[in-house]
Amino acid sequence: MKSIANTCKWFVIGFFALLLLRGMLVDNVELGQVGVRRSNIGGVSERDLAPGWRLEVVGLHKIVELPSTYQFLDFLDHNALEIRTKDNNIVTLDISVPYRIKPGAAWEIVSAGNHVEDGQGGYRFQRLTRETTTGVLRQHLADLQSSDFYNTERRKTVSDKALAILNEELSALHVEANAILIRAVFFRPEYESQLLQIQLNAQNKLLDGARKEVADKQQQLDNYQQRTRALAAAREQDWVATLARLDRAYQVGFLAPASGDEDDEDTGLVDGELAARHAPGAARRQLVELTAEQRAELLATVVETFGGKPEDYAEASDAYLLGIKNIQAEALAYDRQTRAKADGVAARLEADGEAKIAEVVGNYESQVNRLFDSPAGRAFVAWQAAANVKFAETLTFQSRDGIPSVLRLRDFARAFMGE
Repeated sequence: MKSIANTCKWFVIGFFALLLLRGMLVDNVELGQVGVRRSNIGGVSERDLAPGWRLEVVGLHKIVELPSTYQFLDFLDHNALEIRTKDNNIVTLDISVPYRIKPGAAWEIVSAGNHVEDGQGGYRFQRLTRETTTGVLRQHLADLQSSDFYNTERRKTVSDKALAILNEELSALHVEANAILIRAVFFRPEYESQLLQIQLNAQNKLLDGARKEVADKQQQLDNYQQRTRALAAAREQDWVATLARLDRAYQVGFLAPASGDEDDEDTGLVDGELAARHAPGAARRQLVELTAEQRAELLATVVETFGGKPEDYAEASDAYLLGIKNIQAEALAYDRQTRAKADGVAARLEADGEAKIAEVVGNYESQVNRLFDSPAGRAFVAWQAAANVKFAETLTFQSRDGIPSVLRLRDFARAFMGE
């Protein structure tokens, strides 16, 4: 127990010694801060300290912490910035300016003594930064006229120029501004009304110009649509006429006889010749018999009759020359002929099949009858008949010789076999 007590005592002593040593030798630089070590012997260290534990010997060192994040200079509400514009108007501006200490330059602020508090909850470099920013903004934003404040490009140009000059002025304080944000603009009430009317007139002018452009474009679109519809209608009529002409050619066929001359051509022909002329396949035979000159003459007749150009029919095939009606007639005749042949073959094969079946059935029945007529067949029939015999549950036997007839099995079997 004594050893445990000694161990605990020395542990507590060591723990408090470490706490005391940490408080005397180490300081913690918080996040969002930058540290600067100042020595009572060597002065300010020319190096910024990042957040974390840093060496600080009590009585020898002192670590000064300054904000490393962006700070904001806000000119809002009662602190809003009043500027006299180039056209002698008073304008009130709500402005915010984000700024920060230049990276690696915090030690220069401490060396210049601008790290001390100013008695208003801030540092001296922050007060000097605000004063410098106010002077630069009053000087350079005054280059804007009243109408420039609602001109985005002009306002941005002057703001960028003022930002560059502001950073030159702030370089002596070792800080840098990120932007000049003009959040709101207020004029005197009487001028505000005039300015609103001017802005409204400008917007109406832009709106009128946009409406005129829309009307011009709409007129161009209407004209284009009308021309397109007219062109489409003309093309459609051309295609309809072409399709009708081609459809007629396909349906009638180039070799079909004209309806007006058919009676004259058929006059004087006997029935057999007339039937052969109009039989299916006659047009194809006529096509085969045509010579090259006749084909060319036929093509010229087709062009003259149906219109178009000779090149429209130059690629015509035999099927195109025959026409759909002739091809359908040939197909129908072939179908009827083939079906008639098939029906004849089917009837003959069906009759042959029925005869074969009748022959097989007759042979089968004769064989069965011959088998039933044999002793074995008669025995089989008797066996089947005996299987269907059912005696009464109580039998009374009467016999002269004292032996029941059912016990004479041989005679009983012969009786079933018909012997």
